[in-house]
Amino acid sequence: MASFLPRLVRTAHAEDGTSIFASDTRVAPFTPFGPQNSAFTVFDIRQSLPVNNTDSIPSFSNTLPRCPPKGAIFCITQIQPGGSSPMHRTQSIDYIVVLTGEIVLVLDGGDEKTVGAGECIVQQGVNHLWANRSEAPCQILCVMLGADQVALKDGTELEETVFKK
Repeated sequence: MASFLPRLVRTAHAEDGTSIFASDTRVAPFTPFGPQNSAFTVFDIRQSLPVNNTDSIPSFSNTLPRCPPKGAIFCITQIQPGGSSPMHRTQSIDYIVVLTGEIVLVLDGGDEKTVGAGECIVQQGVNHLWANRSEAPCQILCVMLGADQVALKDGTELEETVFKK
C-alpha cells in the first residue's frame, strides 16, 4: 500500500484557558485486513455527546472505526484498487466525503452506487461494504455519530455487525 500519512493538528487549552496547539503529527494507518484492503486512520473518538473539550486524548493507532453508541468518530479509510471491506453495519449515522478516487457502496440487498471524489454519502445504519473497482486508491473521510438501533415496523431491531480482523 502506498504510504499515506495524514497530518493531524490538534488544539487544546492551556491551564489559563488560552488556546494552544496540543500536537502536530502524522498518523499511520491501521491495516487489519491486509495491505490490499481497507486501511483506517482514526483521528478522534468521543464516547458521548456533547464532548468535554478538556479531556485528554488517547492514541487511536490500531483502532477499527467503530462509533460508540452515544459518541462520535472522525477518520479516513483508504482502499487500494481491487480492495474491499467486509459487509458490516454500524450503529451510527455516517457523513462521508470521497476525497480521492472512487468507491462502490454495495448494500446487502445487492444494490450499489459508485461515488467519486468530491461526492458525499449520508449513511443511516445500513448493512454495506466498500469496494474499489478502479485503478487508483480511494480515500474516504468519515464522521460517524452514534445512533439508536434501526427498528423495523415489526419490532425487529437490526444489530451492529462486527468485522473480523
